[in-house]
Amino acid sequence: MAAGNGASAATSSSGAAEPGARRGATVRRSREQRTSDSRLRILDAAVACLVESGYAGTTTLTIQARAGVSRGRLLHHFPSKETLLVAAAQHLAATRFASDGLASAELPDRADDPGARLDRIVDVMWATYQEPYFWASTELWTAARTDPALAAALLPAERRLGAAIRQTLDAVFEAYVEHENYPMVREMLLTGMRGVALTYGFDPREAATDPHVAQWKQMCRVLLL
Repeated sequence: MAAGNGASAATSSSGAAEPGARRGATVRRSREQRTSDSRLRILDAAVACLVESGYAGTTTLTIQARAGVSRGRLLHHFPSKETLLVAAAQHLAATRFASDGLASAELPDRADDPGARLDRIVDVMWATYQEPYFWASTELWTAARTDPALAAALLPAERRLGAAIRQTLDAVFEAYVEHENYPMVREMLLTGMRGVALTYGFDPREAATDPHVAQWKQMCRVLLL
């Protein structure tokens, strides 16, 4: 009998949820949405602070103020500065790589013009190294050299992100993945672009006309076609 009363309190005779039950679900969704929104504001604020002020100039207080959240809310999501900054850089890299990078890029059909497809892949890859998340990550890589706590938080996150990026590249390069030279080409592109991009931190210039871009394209054509 008690079980039957409980069921009738939640639903009407037609099986539809009563107004009270619907209000409860709405409240839960609203609370979850607010929690998600505040977390995203914190992550976005952390990346902005990293890019503008560097690791040394970024504190949880400046992030909190920029995000417009309470101290308790920030600590609820991220109990330490290290976990917050690593999560921020990883979040932005993963989301922007998917939305603006190779995962969504329009590429020429390989059957029509394989060389043009490879060229376009190089262009889109190189553009990702001009994004704020690259510089946020750079700040963390540099600081981690002398900060054991940051290094401990950063290493597993970077390995996961690196695996995700390589998986995306494999999907974009398609049939070339089976080519004996592909693993070498993929790693040379990743490490080469990262190294060249680092010089833009003190020598900003027009990335699209960087002479390395033509070299990377030629390398892909020679080794994969």
